[in-house]
Amino acid sequence: MTIPIQSVRTTCPYCGVGCGVKATALPGGGATIEGDPEHTASRGRLCVKGSALGETLDLDGRLLYPAVRQGGLLARASWDAALDTVADGFARIIAEHGPDAVALYVSGQILTEDYYVANKFMKGYVGSANIDTNSRLCMSSAVAGHKRAFGEDVVPGCYDDFELADVIVLVGSNAAWCHPTLFQRIARAKEARPDLQIVVLDPRRTATCELADLHLAIKPGSDVALFNGLLAHLARSDAFDAGYVAAHTTGFDAALAVANAGGGVDSVARSCGLDPVQLHAFYDLFARTEKVVTAFSMGVNQSSSGTDKVNAIINCHLATGRIGRPGMGPFSLTGQPNAMGGREVGGLANMLAAHLDLENPRHRDAVRTFWDAPRIAEKPGLKAVDLFRAIEAGSVKAVWIMATNPVVSMPDADQVRRALGACELVVVSEVMAGTDLAPYAHVALPALAWGEKDGTVTNSERCISRQRAFLPAPGEARADWRALCDVAQRMGYAGFGFDSADAIFDEHARLSTWKNDEDGHRRAFRLDPLVGMDRVAYDALQPVQWPLTSAGEGTARLFGDGRFSHPDGKARFIATSPRTPVNAPGGEFPLVLNTGRLRDQWHTMTRTGKSPRLAGHTAEPFVDLHPHDALLAGVREGELARVSSRWGAMVARVAHGGGIARGAAFVPIHWNGQTASDARVGALVNPEVDPVSGEPEFKHTPVRIEPFGVAWYGFILSRKELDLTQVAHWTRVRGSGFVRYELAGRAPVTPEMARALLDADADADWIEYQDQSEGMLRAALLVDGRLEACLFVARAPSLPARAWLGGLFAAPELGPRERATLLAGRAVQLGPDPGPTVCSCFGVGRNTICAAIRAQDLQTPAQVTACLKAGGNCGSCVPEIKSLLHEVRCAVADG
Repeated sequence: MTIPIQSVRTTCPYCGVGCGVKATALPGGGATIEGDPEHTASRGRLCVKGSALGETLDLDGRLLYPAVRQGGLLARASWDAALDTVADGFARIIAEHGPDAVALYVSGQILTEDYYVANKFMKGYVGSANIDTNSRLCMSSAVAGHKRAFGEDVVPGCYDDFELADVIVLVGSNAAWCHPTLFQRIARAKEARPDLQIVVLDPRRTATCELADLHLAIKPGSDVALFNGLLAHLARSDAFDAGYVAAHTTGFDAALAVANAGGGVDSVARSCGLDPVQLHAFYDLFARTEKVVTAFSMGVNQSSSGTDKVNAIINCHLATGRIGRPGMGPFSLTGQPNAMGGREVGGLANMLAAHLDLENPRHRDAVRTFWDAPRIAEKPGLKAVDLFRAIEAGSVKAVWIMATNPVVSMPDADQVRRALGACELVVVSEVMAGTDLAPYAHVALPALAWGEKDGTVTNSERCISRQRAFLPAPGEARADWRALCDVAQRMGYAGFGFDSADAIFDEHARLSTWKNDEDGHRRAFRLDPLVGMDRVAYDALQPVQWPLTSAGEGTARLFGDGRFSHPDGKARFIATSPRTPVNAPGGEFPLVLNTGRLRDQWHTMTRTGKSPRLAGHTAEPFVDLHPHDALLAGVREGELARVSSRWGAMVARVAHGGGIARGAAFVPIHWNGQTASDARVGALVNPEVDPVSGEPEFKHTPVRIEPFGVAWYGFILSRKELDLTQVAHWTRVRGSGFVRYELAGRAPVTPEMARALLDADADADWIEYQDQSEGMLRAALLVDGRLEACLFVARAPSLPARAWLGGLFAAPELGPRERATLLAGRAVQLGPDPGPTVCSCFGVGRNTICAAIRAQDLQTPAQVTACLKAGGNCGSCVPEIKSLLHEVRCAVADG
């Protein structure tokens, strides 16, 4: 009898939009992926990363068994031996040096249940708040801003507000690339209502700007000045709601006094580097439009003044009473799939579970009593940057790192390397065996990956969704909560006898209701109707926004009644003064480095890096510069450059994307030691942090750019991975059936060196072509007539197109004609080069789109989609298609 294959409804593991996914495991392994039309966050849509999840589920490179370091090497061990090592090490260090000598560093990639157990373990049983998370690097300024203004870390609105708004302001958010399905909802709303106005505040002209009616290319770091100016403007206009401010807020006069000190609109425009006419237009638009959503993301948060930026935005909504009602309010766009869930359980070092305050004695006592814990942390723990400094200093002697790679993602990342190298006990819970973090692990614990995990996550609009397993646990991998419970029990801690994720969630839900109405202080975060769910109910849990009504229904918006979470029920205006970044550009570091994400990659690429489709859009790290700055630095587009700061250096390809102002540079964050020889941008990043949130300054690092001198550029396509340590620079990219390396070197490439690079035997079937006068070498290695590897080298970076060469790896055998054209660098069947990938969903290249636009006189993205399918799935590439339509039209007009 054939057993029917059933789909599992789960949640995407990428950004904080929290899209619903229908996954169907295939009998031979892997799964088919489609959007879940019943999930309210995404309504059946997925971005290209979500659509490609089925390509990332293989076990290549997976950490499948526990390992303990012996004699300098990690050796496979039993779970009992590994857990004993962790428990004994933590217990010994605590006994000798106290609870603050150990720490956990976790991640917005783990589930709420994992987060809950980790927080309970550290704060309630170890007795230290030294548990922080990589959410410190992306969302902690939003958390701090919310708590200061509202009394609680709450996003007041919901995604529907983007469709109901008349003005959407996107601040420091390239939503087209970083939150694609939500951006497409905005794009569809704009198409249906052309009067909907989109304003983008961003130093760069990103893909998001293609939808904007107004782009304010704000000077980096000047957000507070801009929104202070807006507050002063609102106070002088009819938009100011004096009755609302008097009844529902405090602190307005002080905030306004500081805002007025910034001068008039023209003065603010000068300080923000903006055209006064544009700034006037924005201020007037905001003032006359009631339904305004101001959405902010990493460009606001990742700053040494990030918390003040958040509060400066919130101040403007409080001044107009535009909060908690349909189509209006400040909206924090979360970076990770469970950054919000981690905050619910107190995952940050200065928080307690259930939105309780670590520094409030009554709250500490309430949590300790509920947990029946032997102790409770009595002071905030070390935030991420300070934590790794304390590890290097030796005051923290053991750290357990879960689902994150601080050697790549932290600022001043080489300091993290030094810290972990000096640490007495480093425990790593990981999915992948070979990461930049692995060499520092004394104990490595195999964790479950997406598709194997079972639990919940919470997205940017407070929607709790189930992440359900549809694949079996590979090897000996275990849930993170299980490893934590096993260590806790070995250390003699009661309260960790959980046998399933639903039991943990139930305790989490019960804590949300514990003493919630004490002293009339009612927290918004509460899960009363979800208390007492059995396994069946937990498995059937539908996406729902907290707080829940008594009937178990979600709440779309909060604070619409003017009642906030501060004890007096009033919101707080926060006086925010503009501050100059601590490390200003100048002298030997004249440019300001901005970092961020790409459309088709995620974090350190341990998952997205497995997909050939996702590698097509941007294959290697780059530094985007204004052409004038490139000229001054002596670097040229397409060539390599060294980017360096006071803290470190990296190598990247020079690009001119058209969206960079003079004096600035942009580098993406994703590459690591496994995917490039020297491209960890975290090593450069300024470790200065926000004094309130502790969030680092990822958007403002003084750097210099200089040539990275090489004698030749080249690339390799190979069926197997190669050792390229002898070349000056390399980047590794996953192809379909092969690995692609972009490389450059200083020593001339001889045929003998080519053989060594391709790891070819002396008697291998080898063909080559060399032109020494042009510095050109082309070679190919064949096995039984099938292409095994090929190498192309030239003095200049202009080399043959890679796409058609990659297609040769699918051929069972190369005949004489194919071999000749291979070395000639031209396709066997002559045809146009499709160019760099624009639409990753359908594999449509830039040249193909431009040719179709010219040949068929296409005028709109919809026409391009009808012709080529490009843009017809996730829509992430639509902004780029719009840009190409404009580019081709301009070229035709000029020609």
